[in-house]
Amino acid sequence: MSDTEVNKNNTKMSGQRVLHVDSRNYYGGNWASFSFSGLLSWIKENQQKTDINDECEDWRRLILENEEVISLSKKDKTIQHVEDFCFGDQDSAEDVEEAGALPKLPVFGASGAEGVAQESEKESPPVESALPEVESVEPEKATGTEPASAMEGNDTEITSENESSHSGALGESPLESGKTEAAPSEISAQEPKKITYSQIVREGRRFNIDLVSKLLYSRGLLIDLLIKSNVSRYAEFKNATRILAFREGKVEQVPCSRADVFNSRQLTMVEKRMLMKFLTFCLDYEQHPDEYQDYENSTFAQFLRTRKLTPSLQHFILHSIAMVSETDCSTLEGLQATKKFLQCLGRYGNTPFLFPLYGQGEIPQCFCRMCAVFGGIYCLRHSVQCLVVDKESGRCKAIVDHFGQRISANYFIVEDSYLSESVCTNVCYRQISRAVLITDQSVLNTDSEQQVSILTVPPVDLGKPAVCVIELCSSTMTCMKDTYLVHLTCPSTKTAREDLEPVVRKLFNLNTEKETDSEELEKPRVLWAVYFNMRDSSGVDKNSYDGLPSNVYVCSGPDSALGNDCAVKQAETIFQEMFPTEEFCPPPPNPEDIIYDEDEIVPEESGFSNSAEAKPESSTKEGSSGDSTAVKKEDNEE
Repeated sequence: MSDTEVNKNNTKMSGQRVLHVDSRNYYGGNWASFSFSGLLSWIKENQQKTDINDECEDWRRLILENEEVISLSKKDKTIQHVEDFCFGDQDSAEDVEEAGALPKLPVFGASGAEGVAQESEKESPPVESALPEVESVEPEKATGTEPASAMEGNDTEITSENESSHSGALGESPLESGKTEAAPSEISAQEPKKITYSQIVREGRRFNIDLVSKLLYSRGLLIDLLIKSNVSRYAEFKNATRILAFREGKVEQVPCSRADVFNSRQLTMVEKRMLMKFLTFCLDYEQHPDEYQDYENSTFAQFLRTRKLTPSLQHFILHSIAMVSETDCSTLEGLQATKKFLQCLGRYGNTPFLFPLYGQGEIPQCFCRMCAVFGGIYCLRHSVQCLVVDKESGRCKAIVDHFGQRISANYFIVEDSYLSESVCTNVCYRQISRAVLITDQSVLNTDSEQQVSILTVPPVDLGKPAVCVIELCSSTMTCMKDTYLVHLTCPSTKTAREDLEPVVRKLFNLNTEKETDSEELEKPRVLWAVYFNMRDSSGVDKNSYDGLPSNVYVCSGPDSALGNDCAVKQAETIFQEMFPTEEFCPPPPNPEDIIYDEDEIVPEESGFSNSAEAKPESSTKEGSSGDSTAVKKEDNEE
């Protein structure tokens, strides 16, 4: 989720006028989700890195003598080292097309009614809407019909705090109550169905592949924001069903809730008591400073060794519950991370995490829809040449787009990737290593095929980052039946392939040859894979950018963290700097209570409301919302 999207929605609901322009032909920027064919097009585009030609070369005539310009980047340099591989049966897929192609949908325009009426372009039938139930908002009744795959996955309804008071931090999930999974050894091995590359291409519209892989903490900032703003009515979520650990070369399930701990066959009775005692301490560790204050300067891993925990319990807590580094995380940071994990248990399911159906790219689209309801204007394939700055005041006055049109505003929000190298001379970026795999089996087979799993693979060498693995099943509406979509993420030390391929080889079978050893045959088989590095600009301070006016705000792309707290905090910070007396993302009024003034309606001659480029058609359901240059529009100068 981009803070650009939150701010667009928030400024519109606060009575401001918003124009969003994006040079890409899909919504979402680096937060987007793609169908399989859309991802292949994205891969080709980033491997070629073609320059964008200016459509208007005489735009400089619009610049006055007392003005100067800050040119924007013509090329997206946030994605590097893109490599894709096909490991499946490579039958000819040249003439294969995606089945069930749907007509192209127009992007959201100035009309709020149009913005809500447009249905997301999905292959599957609509699932039942998950509407928020907030104290001051009457929940709507959903009438949709759930597909079988979604029903198997126990889709989750986002509700307010008082709806989930019956579940404690270590309590048993209401969705999992009374269920105990069979041990992997009891499950008969089933031969996976043979999936060919042409089948993946043909069923490509069933894939919704995220460029950035994240989960939502059930008591995180984003969930609270979705409920408060009523934006959650546009999305539906699925519980992450299990937390996994990789230890001694094997994948095993980590017990989280009280019921999981006491039903676990991996732990002895003594270990169960040890684990419950430590987790109970972590929930209110602030009340017992005498137990940890002597280790405040130690790492969390060192602190765990003093708690009389077995090596397996230390491993579970460090890598699968706290999910922190073994070498860089302090004791207090580890305790805070463990407490956050435990507090999120039981609110919506048996784990702390939720995943949005149809992919992470749905979240920014939800905010876009809410903004469109209140008249926000969106323009794709609409690049910006420069920012126009007044020499005397030093404030930004306008932008000039690729049509040679000058658009004035009071505030400007620019995504980091649009800034030129001259502005970013002193900026030092981090990088994220990403891999996306399509596999034929789960990393840990159980009696249920519909599992959403998160696994942290510890580094082999100390000082290297751990790798976060998120495995999605078909009931998340992100992949075709009989396949799994696997996301791998870690902070970069080298290229994405160099960082992540060793982990891929530990967990999966990459061999294309028919004859291989029995150990490899037991692993899930990778059918297709892509590796790429993505820029992480989340930690860059605004003062690091050279010469930016005070009314130009920079938002970052995705960070490497599992949750979305960074984007939400950044969005709130930017909004409060622009409008310090306004509430951030207030609950929206009922549509029937909204009264529009005539002078607030953008006139037809404004230059972009009826422009041919104002409402271009999106190529497919390849992205889910804008994440680029956002301009809060006040007036338009021809």
